Amino acid sequence: MIQSILVLGSGSAGLIAALTIKRKIPQVRVTIVRSPEIGIIGVGEGTTPNFPRHLFDYLGISRKEFYAIAKPTWKLGIRFLWGERKEFYYGFSQQLDAQWSALPKPNGYYCDDDFSAVDVPVAMMEQGKVFARQANGAPDVQPWHAFHIENVNLVECLERYARAIGVEIIDGKVVGAERGPKGISAVFTEDGRKFEADFYVDSSGFHSELLGKTLEEPFVSFDKSLFCDRAVVGGWERGADEPILPYTTAETMDSGWAWQIEHEHHVNRGYVYSSHFISDDQAAEEFTRKNPKAPKSPRVVKFRSGCYKRMWVDNVVAIGNAGGFVEPLEATALMVVCSESQTLVEFLLHSNLKPTETFRNLFNKALWNTWEEIRNFLALHYYANTRMDTPYWKACREETDISGLQELLAFYRENGPTGFGRHTLPHTGTDFGMEGYLVMMVGNKVPYQNRSTPTEAEWNIWRSAQAQNRAIASQAMTVKEALYFVHHPGWQWNSDTQPLIPQ
Repeated sequence: MIQSILVLGSGSAGLIAALTIKRKIPQVRVTIVRSPEIGIIGVGEGTTPNFPRHLFDYLGISRKEFYAIAKPTWKLGIRFLWGERKEFYYGFSQQLDAQWSALPKPNGYYCDDDFSAVDVPVAMMEQGKVFARQANGAPDVQPWHAFHIENVNLVECLERYARAIGVEIIDGKVVGAERGPKGISAVFTEDGRKFEADFYVDSSGFHSELLGKTLEEPFVSFDKSLFCDRAVVGGWERGADEPILPYTTAETMDSGWAWQIEHEHHVNRGYVYSSHFISDDQAAEEFTRKNPKAPKSPRVVKFRSGCYKRMWVDNVVAIGNAGGFVEPLEATALMVVCSESQTLVEFLLHSNLKPTETFRNLFNKALWNTWEEIRNFLALHYYANTRMDTPYWKACREETDISGLQELLAFYRENGPTGFGRHTLPHTGTDFGMEGYLVMMVGNKVPYQNRSTPTEAEWNIWRSAQAQNRAIASQAMTVKEALYFVHHPGWQWNSDTQPLIPQ
């Protein structure tokens, strides 16, 4: 029976894993060993809606407490400067995997020329608004949102929660591990200390100290589908005239794409690119030329897209970048950390803390399906983007491995944007669902044959609904206005839980 768990690493992945385990299985001793030499990433992070659900609904963390410490802003989706259109928006609500009752076709068939204001959340994004106003003037905070969070604030917040519920955090640089009959029997720190546990969570980042280095689990590269392997990272303090936008921006660049993440007082910006098509210096030059407010010498971050063949080997589970990473597009990192942590806890509980080989196999199958779907979904972004004809983007359209989506694309090209395409997908277990694929194909104007010719009556219904959505959005709040309410001392969240951290 597992009585002690050691988590290696105290970034957001290690802290979320430790916090989730200790919160749901309080009788288990949970210890984090972290290297004081490894600093916090220090960049902005975007999430998907499963992140607030994990914290507030699954772990029961107080919203008021979290907002006070982590200071997040809201993300309703992504604004894409991508493809043939000037722009399009991918919200966390259902725009296209839906059909208005008064119309004979699903929504996507009416978006060939004008893909905007299909629902209220996206109409709000288009107008830089975030939530409707309640009758008393307060924001009507809806569940279809995610967060933008500065990594420093997030790690500080998670660490305080972890300590408050009994997670022990020890500083020590791990320099090796000892293998035993059940996997890892101990880890060693540089100063000679030895740490033993029944079970280990490897959240050591790209180093993958336990799963990759010690257990030598094979790594599966996604470089045939996802060509980017580096990013230059910069940002600037928000000016008084810069609005806090309720979305992440993804903008096509010469050899990749640039993100923009919106914090209350800071704008985080980065350029994700392929080193096979552009040098670090050239990427930094393009980045600073197109973003004059960014620092002249942006930081370079190297990464590889892919995952280990298995995430759970013997008594080790890798959570976070130690197990897999694709790239920042679609903010999948924390999404996978939360879902993987929750799945691990549920499996440990259902096995009475005596996980069997079949539980491990099921876990690995589920995680592999998750990573495979993320790879396929992101590959579609690149394959379908016709905005530029640089060597990089030509290669994306001609060489990207989209073999996992061939059936979907064939169905779409014959039949158009119908939700029945979901039955052609090998997996649909992430937050994206069929909605994400439809937005990418309609947003990028992927051609299809079975085109609809709406009647004038249908167009009147469609345009009237768009106008209504825009009218509702025009009366909604900006992020700055909503933050004023949420950070006010008198603000109370409905059904909030008791604070975890002693006041």
